Amino acid sequence: MFTRRTILLTLGAFAVAALCVRLGFWQWHRMEDKQHQQAVIERNLSAPAVPIASVLRVGRAVPEDDEWTRVRATGTFDARRQVTVKFTTREGKPGADVVTPLILADGAALLVNRGWLATANTNARPTDIPPPPRGEVTVEGWLRPDNQADDNAVVPVDGQVRAIASHGLQRYVGHELLPGFINQQKPRTVGLAPEPAPHVGHALNFFYALQWWFFAGLALIGPFWFGRAPQAKAMRSA
Repeated sequence: MFTRRTILLTLGAFAVAALCVRLGFWQWHRMEDKQHQQAVIERNLSAPAVPIASVLRVGRAVPEDDEWTRVRATGTFDARRQVTVKFTTREGKPGADVVTPLILADGAALLVNRGWLATANTNARPTDIPPPPRGEVTVEGWLRPDNQADDNAVVPVDGQVRAIASHGLQRYVGHELLPGFINQQKPRTVGLAPEPAPHVGHALNFFYALQWWFFAGLALIGPFWFGRAPQAKAMRSA
């Protein structure tokens, strides 16, 4: 027999189940997005390096499918306009990324993250930064987009930033900057650790989706379970 309590429990259970199903599909789509990101990363990193001019143009943001493309560029490092990215860590250890503009033949500049330097756990700018090579050099690395943080994170203060963005460093460098930056992989600089190869994990999203769908099943079973309890009690009392 349907009572008001049973009807309300059933309607509530269907609402909760519908929400859980939707959250499950949301996690499933996030998993698919991350799988696509990982596929793009693996494809771009496995391809030969291409000239930076074939990928980047001044005033044009880094295309999403070009992220992690292996690129090469030839120019001269300007160590006077070098900055460090503070509060970066590796395996829980404090440090800073070293970003140096590379002045290209046409006068434009490209931001190059030359690598990571272990530092004391302070706010001070490191003083023992390995210098870039002098003269013309060809570097190879992974293309990365500008960070979308606010100006207070990307405009240098005392030669330091908290994130890398060409628009934040334009005035500081004094050259027209190409968008984005590259994580330098070749040549290696003694004392600086290159950026490790990325991996976009998606296994947790798969299990989260299953978890939400399991909760949806429990929500649908709940009204029948609680509905049987008063009936069982009445039968035992008879």
